[in-house]
Amino acid sequence: MSELFDAVDALVASRAVLPPPTERKRLRAAHGLTIDEVAIALKVRRATVSGWESGKTEPRPPERDAYARLLDKLAELYPAPADAPVQDAAAPATFTGAPAPAEARTLAIGQPSEAADMTPTENTQPPAPTPVTAAPAAAPRAARTTRPTSTSHRPGAKKAAPAGTPADGTDPRFENGPLAVVDVEDGKVLAYCTGGLVLDVPAKSLPSLVDWTLKEAKLGQPKLSGPGKDADPLIVLTEAALERYGLPVTLAEEEKHAGRVPEGHKVIKQLTRAEWKLTKRGFGPWARIYRPATGSERQCVQLCIPSWNALDTRHWGEAGQLPPAELARALGVYASRVMTPRGSTAVTGLELMTALHPPTRASEPDADGKRTGEHNPGSLGKDAIDPMNWPPCEVPDGHPVLKDLPRFHVRGPAEKLFEEAYDWARPMTDAECTLRYLVGIDVNMAFAAGANGLNVGLGEATHVKAPAFDPKLPGSWLVDLSHVDLSRVKVGKEWVELDGSLLPSPFTPKGERPTGPAWYATSTVAYAQELGYEVRPIEAWVRYDNGRYLDGWYQRLRDAYLATMADLGVDADLAPEDFLAAMDGYKDRDPEFAIVTTAIKATVKGGLGKLRERPRGEGWRPGEPWRALSRPTWRPDIRAAVISRTRMNLHRKIVKHAAFTGQYPIAILSDCVVYAANGPSPLDFLPYREDKPLPGGFKLGINPGLVKHEGTQSVLWGEEVRERFNAPELNLARYIKDGTVTDVDNGE
Repeated sequence: MSELFDAVDALVASRAVLPPPTERKRLRAAHGLTIDEVAIALKVRRATVSGWESGKTEPRPPERDAYARLLDKLAELYPAPADAPVQDAAAPATFTGAPAPAEARTLAIGQPSEAADMTPTENTQPPAPTPVTAAPAAAPRAARTTRPTSTSHRPGAKKAAPAGTPADGTDPRFENGPLAVVDVEDGKVLAYCTGGLVLDVPAKSLPSLVDWTLKEAKLGQPKLSGPGKDADPLIVLTEAALERYGLPVTLAEEEKHAGRVPEGHKVIKQLTRAEWKLTKRGFGPWARIYRPATGSERQCVQLCIPSWNALDTRHWGEAGQLPPAELARALGVYASRVMTPRGSTAVTGLELMTALHPPTRASEPDADGKRTGEHNPGSLGKDAIDPMNWPPCEVPDGHPVLKDLPRFHVRGPAEKLFEEAYDWARPMTDAECTLRYLVGIDVNMAFAAGANGLNVGLGEATHVKAPAFDPKLPGSWLVDLSHVDLSRVKVGKEWVELDGSLLPSPFTPKGERPTGPAWYATSTVAYAQELGYEVRPIEAWVRYDNGRYLDGWYQRLRDAYLATMADLGVDADLAPEDFLAAMDGYKDRDPEFAIVTTAIKATVKGGLGKLRERPRGEGWRPGEPWRALSRPTWRPDIRAAVISRTRMNLHRKIVKHAAFTGQYPIAILSDCVVYAANGPSPLDFLPYREDKPLPGGFKLGINPGLVKHEGTQSVLWGEEVRERFNAPELNLARYIKDGTVTDVDNGE
């Protein structure tokens, strides 16, 4: 009889009534739960819960009954709005062009990249060295309001969470999130946190605001790596808050030039009297206020002042103009998926590398049970490389190791490693001029993809004469590649004939064929071998201490980008036509999330750029060290290695595309490639067969390394622009997005 009862219970469970998919997501987000937490509770995979919330799949017994019970309990706590749309739960949601934000689907964080059909090294998915906090899913976005109202401002009292805000509350020390936007409303100072939380701020001065932040606000973010440090709380000050605390709303011209307010400012005097200190940068757009650490206790607050241009519009769009709650939402999503901003996106990108690979770790206990700090394997260490120990070929002009060069000496390719992104174009052929369109495709997060699985040097370089080339050994190689003939190259295991005059050289950023020995990064020399040509280095600077230092950095930024694009309705598994439709107008579906995607991409490029930071004023003279050289993360060799790999990845796809289709690029700018085609879509020239791309060629998709549509103009437009400026090799990739050409191309 019990078997019959069990069968009846299973039958009832199999028909448990569930709300529609969008309501499932709303209920989870309203309670501050992440997809991972639900998946762990129900003992299923994260992707399974994501499928239930997107409507792609439906739960089956026994999980269906438990899931229904969870949703019923949440529905009692968070009733649906009276005007909520009714949807048939049995009908899976489908994407048809440009969905409303409520239909944005959630990506399973941590899935391996689907950048298929690349070379084995390009598409390597390494194991994650550090746990990546799952970014909370974005529920349907609430209607935009000028400023939310609050019925309760008790510190710690939560309001109903606006949709799409990160607040998983997993660490009680930081239960109110990583940051707060401080504003003044009706004479009251309020702190808008992530998750829709609004706190009363009792602080009457900036020093007391810092005290309140550290003692009562419960703001901050747990460390990203075991030996690392927790992120300091971030306080964003609106214009009203600046006025309340006695700071200028905007900086005067002299202050803008200095990047800070004068040291004699009254607020700085208040901080000094309260025994707070500022970093060497002073009180600027990203001020850091701290007291020296006592033991393991750290006392530091990061300030962000948008009206002082802390949020550069090139990287953060109009974030600085958002109302407090929406600004907290955008910054909170970025913080939860990347890290709490530490300054510009470039600074944050560099800090993320260190946060994922801290320089030191605690040693094993000694005989007395004490632990000390020791080098953390796989990191860059805590000490910068001595400026005089740098290979002369790897450093920029003006570096101390070059101080003995004649004043106006210009280093050539045989003296200087010059790995930069492409800036190349050529005249169109007669056949290309008969076609109708110029179509630009852009590689998604190309430099992040270039960092994926890349072996880079960790320590100092060793100088070697006449070395045998080793493609697995990171370094800089002096070698003559002028004999590589692009008209006959190996593609895979077969030799193919190409029109080399229509291809850029892979060895120079301008696409010119090298004329003699030059310095190259390992990936560039390895690609010459891949094309079927022998290489004989004359000398090299190699790094025997090496590792895949950037893997965790790549994975976290990849996951952040894919999750945010999924929230905007662009999933990683879309068919080519669906992907192009999803990308059309995706930024309009949720402006705050669109801002986050731009910031994530800027974090990639800016972080890599910071690896070779040049002197900025500071009274510097050529031959003298500058401040950045004292950082362990001043590593121009790593920057060069990533750019080299990225350029080789792109050229490899171009060659395979040319060998298969006979089509050649007309212009390349960094990660954008322009082809002539008879139709306006990438599908009019990319060789897809039954939704499958050319193996090793260009593939449409949102994953890093895959491509999206950058823009389309007519061939007549291209010819007219080049004729207008009398520039037959004008780089049309620079203007393909919207067709606007304001001045002749100067190559910058």
